[in-house]
Amino acid sequence: MVFHELKEYALLLPDTPGVYRFYNDQHELIYVGKAKNIKKRVSSYFSKSSGLSRKTLKLVSEIHTIEYTVANNEFDALLLENNFIKQNQPKYNILLKDDKTFPYICILNEPFPRIITTRKYLPQQGEFFGPYVSGMAMKSVLELVRKLYTIRTCTLSLTPANIEQKKFKVCLEFHIGNCKGPCEGLQAGQDYLADIEQARHILKGNLSTVEHYFKQQMQVAAENLSFEHAQAYKEKLALLDRYQSKSLVVNRNLTDVDVITIASITGYAYINYMQVKEGSVIFSKTLEVKKKLDEPDEELLSYALVSLKEQTHSTHREVFSNIPVMLMPEGVNNIIPKIGDKKKLVSLSLKNAWEMKKERELVRGEKLSRQAEVIQILQKDLHLPQPPVIIECFDNSNFQGSNPVASMVRFVNGKADKKNYRHFNIKTVTGPNDFESMKEIVGRRYKKILAEGSDLPSLILVDGGKGQLSSACEALKELDLYGKVPIAGIAKRLEEIYYPEDPVPLHINKKSPGLLLLQQIRDEAHRFAITFHRKKRSNDTLKTELDALEGIGEKTITKLLRRFKSIKKIKEASVEELEEVVGKAKAELIKSKL
Repeated sequence: MVFHELKEYALLLPDTPGVYRFYNDQHELIYVGKAKNIKKRVSSYFSKSSGLSRKTLKLVSEIHTIEYTVANNEFDALLLENNFIKQNQPKYNILLKDDKTFPYICILNEPFPRIITTRKYLPQQGEFFGPYVSGMAMKSVLELVRKLYTIRTCTLSLTPANIEQKKFKVCLEFHIGNCKGPCEGLQAGQDYLADIEQARHILKGNLSTVEHYFKQQMQVAAENLSFEHAQAYKEKLALLDRYQSKSLVVNRNLTDVDVITIASITGYAYINYMQVKEGSVIFSKTLEVKKKLDEPDEELLSYALVSLKEQTHSTHREVFSNIPVMLMPEGVNNIIPKIGDKKKLVSLSLKNAWEMKKERELVRGEKLSRQAEVIQILQKDLHLPQPPVIIECFDNSNFQGSNPVASMVRFVNGKADKKNYRHFNIKTVTGPNDFESMKEIVGRRYKKILAEGSDLPSLILVDGGKGQLSSACEALKELDLYGKVPIAGIAKRLEEIYYPEDPVPLHINKKSPGLLLLQQIRDEAHRFAITFHRKKRSNDTLKTELDALEGIGEKTITKLLRRFKSIKKIKEASVEELEEVVGKAKAELIKSKL
């Protein structure tokens, strides 16, 4: 649909909470949004008075189709939006990416349950605790459990039948006092499960319950004059106290709380999330979020909170934050503390968020510094008058003269600027003529640049030797650009650099960072051209095969190409998937004949 059609369609949307989805002309999902009022929110994208940012205007220019889903309320819409984003990862939505799978501690569902660590969350396997961001923190709590209780570590199948048949013998763990020998029936199941129950309290963070139990048992043992047992419980209390003193942050009465804070700058936000149990932080995680459409902090915080509570399986009913959270789950209170221990927790969380900001800015600064250094080295290597901040590289691709195509890649400050890559279908050249093809694409590229008034590159790079370079120079001469923009060719075999009107190639030191950057740019242009060429050959093969089918016309072929991209994917598609695009009759025909 064109702009005015989309604007009219937006006025027909419902006045209810829900989720709206924007698709481009390839029917790719590019943005998912939630709204309290779908009609008002979507209509705002097409209103001239809405003051949209440059990024949002770019999004609007790509919208071809709008779809929506109604929800019961705004929070349900947030959950629905979250699901759509995770499943489809639209390019204009923020993504809370995480390359780590955090570990859990699990009490297994089995006779005489074992306590293990795992990175797979499978609820049917047992009771899970965590996740733990720090492996050291997880080992610390597990070590405490093993010191306080005699939990078995073997993998024997301790069913009542196996124990009764005396299939097993006690191992070294029994002899050194770490196990009471349930494998030989030396420990009753009820006694073992009592230890497991106490261990469960520690894993949940209910340390006061365990402390009270040990004090009670120590008192009973002392009253019965069983001083050895009383001393054992006293030592366990000391272990518990040492563990608590290391993890205690605020008052122990402050428990079952989530803390989430955000530190925001232009383009990025840093969100820290913590879980607090009996005054101790039992989970902490900090995320870096790259803003896609200048989203407000309150919205980012809402989205992050839903995602993190889901990931950590949190059921806490209080959330402390440094700014109001826009949308809260039902029954959960949002508090912005001003003083005391609650404020101390929020300050600690915010400190973690700012620390990640400092770290990331330092890393980005170092990268920019290294890139600037490489650009300066390349300027010196190529004897250029100005630093080659913007480099555009051209390459051709064809197979025995068929499907001739070309590519142009663009690097800015030594980094790929992928949104400004370009593909070219060769229009004026017949057969495998790389020289004329190079002249055509260079001419087309810079004729368009001049017409648009856009910035010219600092260096034009041609993948090839003297012939390709000469052809590119002819195109620049016709546009009166020759001599105004530096241009060079890079030959593959010996990595020689050719300049116009200079018969002797330039040889750059093979270890120079400047040459490595040129090689990276040349290889990227080659990859981009080859990929496009293969796709075009695949599409042409598809058209040939589909054209042979009676009842399949050009419009149907175009629809299939837009949806499935290649013949392989069309062949793999089910009848139902094909039916969504071309209808039942054509879908069955294609599936049976293709």
